Formats: sequence, structure tokens, C-alpha cells
Amino acid sequence: MKKLMLGNEAVARGFLEAGCQVVSSYPGTPSTEITEYAAKYDEIYCEWAPNEKVACEVAFGASLGGARAACCMKHVGLNVAADPLFTMSYTGVNGGLVVVVADDPGMHSSQNEQDSRHYARAAKLPMLEPSDSAEAKEFARLAFSLSEEYDTPVLLRMCTRIAHSQCAVEECEAREQVTREYVKNPQKYIMAPANAIRRHPVVEERCEKLTELAETAAFNKVELAEGAELGIITSGTSYQYVKEVFGDSVSVLKLGLVNPLPKKLIESFAEKVKRLVVVEELDPIIENHCKALGITVEGKSLLPILGEYSQSLIAKAFGMPERASIASPDSIPVRPPVMCAGCPHRGLFYVLQKKKYTVLGDIGCYTLGSAAPLNAIDSVLCMGASVSGLHGFNKARGADAEKKTVAVIGDSTFMHSGMTGLANIAYNGTNSTVIIVDNSITGMTGHQHNPTTGYNIKGNPAGKIDLEALCHALGFKRVRVVDPYDLKATEAAIVEETAIEEPSVIISRRPCALLKTVKAKPQLMVDTEKCRSCKACMKIGCPAISMKEGKAHIDATLCVGCDVCKQLCAFDAIGGEK
Repeated sequence: MKKLMLGNEAVARGFLEAGCQVVSSYPGTPSTEITEYAAKYDEIYCEWAPNEKVACEVAFGASLGGARAACCMKHVGLNVAADPLFTMSYTGVNGGLVVVVADDPGMHSSQNEQDSRHYARAAKLPMLEPSDSAEAKEFARLAFSLSEEYDTPVLLRMCTRIAHSQCAVEECEAREQVTREYVKNPQKYIMAPANAIRRHPVVEERCEKLTELAETAAFNKVELAEGAELGIITSGTSYQYVKEVFGDSVSVLKLGLVNPLPKKLIESFAEKVKRLVVVEELDPIIENHCKALGITVEGKSLLPILGEYSQSLIAKAFGMPERASIASPDSIPVRPPVMCAGCPHRGLFYVLQKKKYTVLGDIGCYTLGSAAPLNAIDSVLCMGASVSGLHGFNKARGADAEKKTVAVIGDSTFMHSGMTGLANIAYNGTNSTVIIVDNSITGMTGHQHNPTTGYNIKGNPAGKIDLEALCHALGFKRVRVVDPYDLKATEAAIVEETAIEEPSVIISRRPCALLKTVKAKPQLMVDTEKCRSCKACMKIGCPAISMKEGKAHIDATLCVGCDVCKQLCAFDAIGGEK
């Protein structure tokens, strides 16, 4: 039976059909839905891990125990998981092990646009890259067999367009889950130097065998066009763009196994065309491989090394008429992301901006505190960096900085990688103030639970981390909780804690306004007779507030009655219904 599926849904289906037993992941767009769909299958145990390193290690442990296992993450998450990943290349697997990484060309929801193929090359691991949902399912399914046959973890590279686009997918019968026997093998699985030295040659031999596989594997396909002089080598979503622009008028070598790359297959294809071009998003990995083989090839001389490709971009690069688009960028209204109406982070950032604090931010929906009109964040680097960075900033600039500088980090991000930075502050000593914005959920990626919420991936009760107790255990004596809807209390807490010559934690706690369990208060409205058009209420950047006919106006369909704007009005013009 065929079903229309997102690429991420198709990967989860591939897990089921392959008999995968364990999936451990950390949510990150554009990979999040893979694990959410997998969790709908009762046959697969799924979990949200505190971070990608833990998820990768859980998957390895399950594989070691004989089960087929997977972990999923976005491209920057692979940076976090790189430590176990590189050594797993040496240990190999017992049960099949698949690591799904979703790249984000164009940085739709990411802080960079790195190319994960570099990890496959550096760790010397096979990497598959599907070009649509049907292949996403099939490649995910076959990746487990490839993993077990070649005794290796297998990387499956998704990207934003494949993850979030749809096509028809054939649903097949699921393979019976089989747990392989576990046999103690210290020489294979204990990566002490003496054993690791013996495992490295095994990795190199495996690479040679996988290169041989790449020459004939069904993952790589040659599509010859009779009489065509132009040949294109491509992979993933770029293949779809090439086919939409050229149809069957050019010869195409579509690579599904993007590491290791074939040699003879590429050489043979190059001999059949007069002009050879590589079309690949981001870095020139296939292009450089071709050049290393001594093949004359074009690529980044025609196409950009950055950003997401499109049909129009490719057509233009080849001197063809650009494809008509539904709407040109000029005709689409600009709609920058903003914090939601009633977002509990808004009051906190208003206070920080008002008091002119230097704020080291982190990764989460609260990163939007950097946007106008709040403009309250000075830096954002990576998960957990706000806490560690605050310590370094204060070490560099001294006591005066400690009194006017804070770190802001979300509850899920704190569990991901903020705890070690907090321990460092306590151990190595700066009078730093860390603000944990606890909105009781992982908001940015779509309301996934985390270790602080008390619920697991299926919404069932689970172990709950006590943030206050944890911060005390990490060496902090001063830990206080505030409600960010209360601007005066929030301001008082920040001023007092930064003035004290002692490290401290402020937990800004208020559940996300969009949670189903949060009931909105009655909507506020503006008394236009009292409104003096001072625009003080506009300073918080709430999307429910605008100016109409020179007076403040509150959209009743958006307002959740948080009262933050009411606290800013000096003329008592904002209140409930008359």
C-alpha cells in the first residue's frame, strides 16, 4: 500500500520495516519528526535523550546488546555526538546501528550550514543520502543491513527539503525484531590504545570494501540520455532540481552512497559525456573527488558554495531561462520570527534590556530576545555556551562586568549542555549570574518533553529533574525562582543577584503560553480615551499589540492576558473588558 509521507515520517517507517528496536534522539529541526513518528510504533522503544552525545551512546549500547538501533539529530547535533561516533567507527557494531543527521542548507533554523559529509569522510563511515521520501524509507531500511554486513555504523544524511517534503511511499511488511547474541569481545569493544591500534587497519579494510560496493551498489544510478553531451553528477535534493530543470535531456549519475565515493563508476560516466558538471549543495566534496581522479569537471565555478539550491538557481547557472515561480521574493511580505503573544521570556528580556545588561544567550526560542524591539542578547554560539561563555567573559573583564552581565539558557538546553558550564563557574570561581528560563517544555522544536518536565516522549510520567536541587548540588548556594510575568519581582531579583559577590542562579519559571495545559486569562483591551500614544507597551514586541489610528490596539485573538503590557502603561489605559 502506498501512502503520502514526509521524508522524516518515511525514515521512521524504514526503522519499523528494518526491525529497529531502539531509537534515542535529541530534538532538532529538521530532524525532530523522525523520532516523533517512530514513537507512534509500539514495536520501537523511543526516547528523548538529554543531548546528542547521550543519544548516540544509548544507540551504541543497544547495538552492543544485539538490537538494531538508531539515533537522530540535526547537523550541529552531530558535533556533539562526534566523540562517540569516531570511536564507534573503530569498534563496529553488533546489531545494526544507524545515525541520522539532517543538514540545513540555507540555515532555516540553524546557526550555521555545515556539510555533514565531512564527518562521514573523517570518521571513515558509509553515508547514504536519499533524494525523496521513498528513498528515505528504503535507505533507512537498507542501512541496518549494510551496518551489520560491514560491521559499521551507517550515517543517513537528510536535509531540510527531503525531511519536510512529501511523496508516495510503499509500505512494506516489517521485519521481525531479532536480538543478536552478545559475546564478550574486549579486543573489539574496549578502545584502549593497544586494542584501538589493531582496529584501525580493520577500518581501512572496510573502507576499501565499501568503495568496491559503491561501484555497483543500487544506491548509485546512471541515467544516460542518448546523444547528450552534458553529464551531471549529483545527489540528494539536488537530483530533484536537476531532473526538474533538464528532464531527460542530460545524462545523470545519481549518487545515493555519498561516502565512500566510487572511482571506476565516475570515470566510466565521465567518458560518456563531453562536459561534466557536479551539482551539490554546500561543499565541493564530489567535485574534489572527481578532480583527485584527474577528471575535468565543473562545479563551484558555476554554482554557489553556500545556501540552498533551487530549480531557478540551477537553470540560471546553465544559462537557461529561469523557471517561473509562484511568488517572487519581492512579492512575499517579510515575516520575521517573533516570540509568541504571552511568551514568558518577553518580560525577562524587557528587564534585561531596560537595565542595559550584557546578555550571553543560548539556543532556543528565547534566542528571539535578540530581535527588535528587545535587542537584549549580545551573543549566541551553541548549546550551553552561554554559561561557559559568561564565566570566560567575567574572567576577562573582572568585577565590574560581573555586576552587569548574565547568561540566559533554557531548561532543555541547560540539561543538554549547561550543567558542566555551571559546575565550572562554581569550581573555578566567578561571581556570575545564570538565568535559566524554564518554560516547562522544549519549545523551539515543537513542545518535546525533557528531563525537567516529568514526562517521557509518549507523555507518560517519568523521572523529573529538580532544577533548584540540581543547581545547589552543582555548588551554588544562591538559587531563586521568579515569575517573568511579574516585571518588578524579575527586575529586583536580577539587580540583587548580580550585586552579590557570589555566583547565583535565577530560575525564570513560567510555562510556555502555547502548552495545552496552560489556560489563557481574559484578553486585555485598550481604553483609547486614556491612551496617550506613548508606545510604552510596544517596547515588549508583543505580536498582539499594534498601533491603530494613533492609539494602542490589542488583538483579542492573540492576547492571553499575561498583563505584562499592563504593567508598562503609566496611564492605566490597558485592562480587562468593561
